[in-house]
Amino acid sequence: MLESYVTPILMSYVNRYIKNLKPSDLQLSLWGGDVVLSKLELKLDVLEQELKLPFTFLSGHIHELRIHVPWTKLGSEPVVITINTMECILKLKDGIQDDHESCGSNSTNRSTTENTKSSIKPRRIQQAAPTDPDLPPGYVQSLIRRVVNNVNIVINNLILKYVEDDIVLSVNITSAECYTVGELWDRAFMDISATDLVLRKVINFSDCTVCLDKRNASGKIEFYQDPLLYKCSFRTRLHFTYDNLNSKMPSVIKIHTLVESLKLSITDQQLPMFIRIMQLGIALYYGEIGSFKEGEIEDPTCHNKDMLGNITGSEDETRIDMQYPTQYKGQELYSQQDEEQPQGWVSWAWSFVPAIVSYDDGEEDFVGNDPASTTHQQKAQALKDPIVSIGFYCTKATVTFKLTEMQAESSYYSPQKVKSKEVLCWEQEGTTVEALMMGEPFFDCQIGFVGCRAMCLKGIMGVKDFEENMNRSQTEACFFICGENLSTKGFTYLTNSLFDYRSPENNGTRAEFILDSTHHKETYTEIAGMQRFGAFYMDYLYTMENTSGKGSTNQQDFSSGKSEDLGTVQEKSTKSLVIGPLDFRLDSSAVHRILKMIVCALEHEYEPYSRLKSDIKDENETILNPEEVAFLEEYIPTRHTSVTLLKCTCTISMAEFNLLDHLLPVIMGEKNSSNFMNTTNFQSLRPLPSIRILVDKINVEHSVPMYAEQLVHVVSSLTQPSDNLLHYCYVHCYLKIFGFQAGLTSLDCSGSYCLPVPIIPSFSTALYGKVLKLPTYWTKRSQIAITEGIFELPNLTIQATRAQTLLLQAIYQSWSHLGSASSSAVIEALINEVFLSIEIGCCYVAQVDLELLASNDPPTSTS
Repeated sequence: MLESYVTPILMSYVNRYIKNLKPSDLQLSLWGGDVVLSKLELKLDVLEQELKLPFTFLSGHIHELRIHVPWTKLGSEPVVITINTMECILKLKDGIQDDHESCGSNSTNRSTTENTKSSIKPRRIQQAAPTDPDLPPGYVQSLIRRVVNNVNIVINNLILKYVEDDIVLSVNITSAECYTVGELWDRAFMDISATDLVLRKVINFSDCTVCLDKRNASGKIEFYQDPLLYKCSFRTRLHFTYDNLNSKMPSVIKIHTLVESLKLSITDQQLPMFIRIMQLGIALYYGEIGSFKEGEIEDPTCHNKDMLGNITGSEDETRIDMQYPTQYKGQELYSQQDEEQPQGWVSWAWSFVPAIVSYDDGEEDFVGNDPASTTHQQKAQALKDPIVSIGFYCTKATVTFKLTEMQAESSYYSPQKVKSKEVLCWEQEGTTVEALMMGEPFFDCQIGFVGCRAMCLKGIMGVKDFEENMNRSQTEACFFICGENLSTKGFTYLTNSLFDYRSPENNGTRAEFILDSTHHKETYTEIAGMQRFGAFYMDYLYTMENTSGKGSTNQQDFSSGKSEDLGTVQEKSTKSLVIGPLDFRLDSSAVHRILKMIVCALEHEYEPYSRLKSDIKDENETILNPEEVAFLEEYIPTRHTSVTLLKCTCTISMAEFNLLDHLLPVIMGEKNSSNFMNTTNFQSLRPLPSIRILVDKINVEHSVPMYAEQLVHVVSSLTQPSDNLLHYCYVHCYLKIFGFQAGLTSLDCSGSYCLPVPIIPSFSTALYGKVLKLPTYWTKRSQIAITEGIFELPNLTIQATRAQTLLLQAIYQSWSHLGSASSSAVIEALINEVFLSIEIGCCYVAQVDLELLASNDPPTSTS
């Protein structure tokens, strides 16, 4: 009977995560075709053990679990698993001490869990196999594969909560459904075949709401904030490509998510908590969770994070932090290799890739419970890493910043309510976040968007500058514009995604991926990135290459942990950011809103997740022989970052109102801004004098050694280090500015600017600086420069008349409160004198040109 094969598989998964289940009752219900289980408690310890994250589950339960098995149509209809109301609450582990204590035993726990799973599989199959000897094993395997590949999972009302300090983050998803689809991404009953080794799935999320609230000391939420995200729906497409029918896991995995409209709302009270959550994600990414308490001794074998926390990078870099510097003699922390190093977030997620897409059938189920054979299978599986492509795409995203204030009810005993007011809005179109990886040796992340703009809304700090009754145009409200819009750019941000009808997967062909750093840099240039997006493009590439000429190395090259093997590995990390043509206007409305956001973001008292190590010199000096020094000089890994701004325009207007000095306590949150609601009547000044700065291109390049502490420790111990080694002990920064020019302009009543009056003609300049890493290591070498800078300015011209100088002074005083502010009549007179003379000059030049064109004889000279 088929029940004897399918039932143990379903029972094993249910029993693994749910407490107090009676297998006999569950088995009888399954044979009836339907199972309904109510008020189930999850096995929290099992979840924590399998997730391997520094979180502990406070509670987890399922209100109702339904399993429908169509026994009569098992080969043509899917098994449906429905979960109604699932809620989990989790928090960081207390003191994160569990992370440190389990650091040396992660691999043990991991291998124990895997061995337990592998031992369960044969026992399960061996019990089921004798029930019906008439069914051939090949047929059973094929049927189980079809059943597993077409399981439908439906979750109604999924609630996830995370609590930390005074933060309560809750995610509520009304409905989530995962099912198998066909070539056109329609629901279908599919299976991989010899002619089509592809499996497609879709996950639809409906009405996702994210709330971020603050709780008091007793754990209660006094005032509920507006949701960060309210009833957002999105869909995910999964595409798995297999090499053959017997493959245990796909060779290519694509997981792409599309959101049509994403509307985020952040209040001033939520902003510090939102930044805290982002810091948590970064700490998880770098594996920084698990800092050591004061008085504790750091275990070298558990030290696996990047020493430069302020330099962005990939977890792939931190995972092999113990692998590169094996040539540093005396550094025992790099001599202990193998799988006992702790995992960061990315590596943790990578370890689950086989579990997500594999199924519990096949030949390994009949191997037996031999730990040696299990270990051999695990190593064999690690020999070939799948190509994984993860993408997030958003058609239009809106982020609104709000200021809140307490509003009391009419009755004395009525509770206070929080009233929010929108003051700032950020709109973004055509957003793409893509990550491509193949094991640990290759990781690439690309981020870009087509266009964006920022706008002022309503009033700020008592000044009603953009209230509805002000009748100000949307052009004046928009103070930042970058890139293009989707109507002119098209849907280039979806190129080669599973949502692009032109992609290879949607046309029956197999996609090709660029996994070579040289070819990658030639293909994904800054020009190509800006052609696809237009506003912003970032490409982060990290590779581990084998100098033996094999190109990007595979994971097995690093599994042995031998120093002679690791010596041939070269790591490369490059980040390239390009920002397209942008127009940035700094007026009173924009400046006050930006500064208010900064102040709100700084109003927190949260402890950092990880503390920077003190800059204390290690007294144990390292002595290298000449061969080791020569080997060290061959290649030193660095992180290189390049930031380029194209066609940047910045306009600084005269301050129409300035509360930065008189209302500084309000900005710092010491007083309620409602006291100033009616004290200032905003009146726009037109024409509004402004300073306009134009820059053709700005380029910033930054390089830093990938393993600064270890490198400096070795080089500083050398008697006469070479210039090359000293060069890599510095942080280098290059700044290049091309086509910088500035002038005076004015904004008229129609919202347009007049032609600028040149003050500083176009010029270019460059600046170079370097700073020595860990200067305490170089105390005995006074001749080593700590900092060094070079400034290059071929020419600079500043030209201004008396009226132009006075107008520049008036603009400066409007912001600095230095001296008495000039009256509007004086400002108007200066504007007329500055810009009227230019208009007269332009008219005179035009008249001279017309006279020259009308003359029969060509002019001999013109002054």
